[in-house]
Amino acid sequence: MTTALYTHPICLKHEMGEYHPEKPARIHAIQDLLTSSGTDRYLDFREPPEAAIEDIARAHVIDMIDDARNNIPEVGHHHPLGGTLLNAYSWKAALRAAGAAVAATDAVFAGELDNAFCLVRPIGHHSTASEAMGFCVFNNVAIAALRAIKVHGLERVAIVDTDVHHGNGTEAIFAHEPRVMMVSYYQEYLYPFSGNERQRSHMVNVPVPAGTDGAVIRQVVTEKWLPALHHHRPQMIFISAGFDAHRDDPLGGMSLVADDYAWITRQIMAVAKEHAGGRIVSFLEGGYNLDALAESAVAHIRTLAGLEQE
Repeated sequence: MTTALYTHPICLKHEMGEYHPEKPARIHAIQDLLTSSGTDRYLDFREPPEAAIEDIARAHVIDMIDDARNNIPEVGHHHPLGGTLLNAYSWKAALRAAGAAVAATDAVFAGELDNAFCLVRPIGHHSTASEAMGFCVFNNVAIAALRAIKVHGLERVAIVDTDVHHGNGTEAIFAHEPRVMMVSYYQEYLYPFSGNERQRSHMVNVPVPAGTDGAVIRQVVTEKWLPALHHHRPQMIFISAGFDAHRDDPLGGMSLVADDYAWITRQIMAVAKEHAGGRIVSFLEGGYNLDALAESAVAHIRTLAGLEQE
């Protein structure tokens, strides 16, 4: 299999303060474990280009894009976009993160790659079409899904969200777009305090209580996600790969471990193999305990690369 890892040095320069949990060290932790585990030898490392504004504008209104571009501080931090802090490098980092969405989608669609993981920041799944929030700037997974539909002409795609927090931005962007199925679990009564208010057939977002462990999530995947995905028959699958449902994460209260993420990845790969020619593009989202994040992300990446078997 050919698995690419898209990342860019400027994603390390976007930062929101010394003690902010969504910090550059998250990328370093994953990269270090990829190296020490020998996984890096099996990956095709690529630097993404900057996204064109037209690619971002499929998911976001121009006013929101302009706010991100025009409110970058020369020094220090600024926060014009909801609760997301920006520094001098945030605009360029956001362009590279969105550029990874475009480049990875194009390469996987073309058959140049089997799948890809986008190790980029700022993250994205909370951002709606008009508002950045929850540590996010542009909704990278939405940009990717819309490129698959609008540019490559796919009729059905799926987004899988494994973050502990509800991907409210992704759901809002695709609420009235049945070509995009979204499946997720998320911890109820946790930021952004939303999810599944309106039942829609192409939105299978499952709230679970704090303390939920891998056995319960495997049941959710088996009984709720997989039947819906097989019925939808996605021609490409995108993953918002949040790892903050891990039992050691400081911002969540669920109890998953790295093996659970590997198992979920295998199930999604099986759906992709049956309906989508194996095509998957995955994006880093949450995960704030560095050791748990690295272990879980590397388990996910190794599974994508065919290095982890049951």
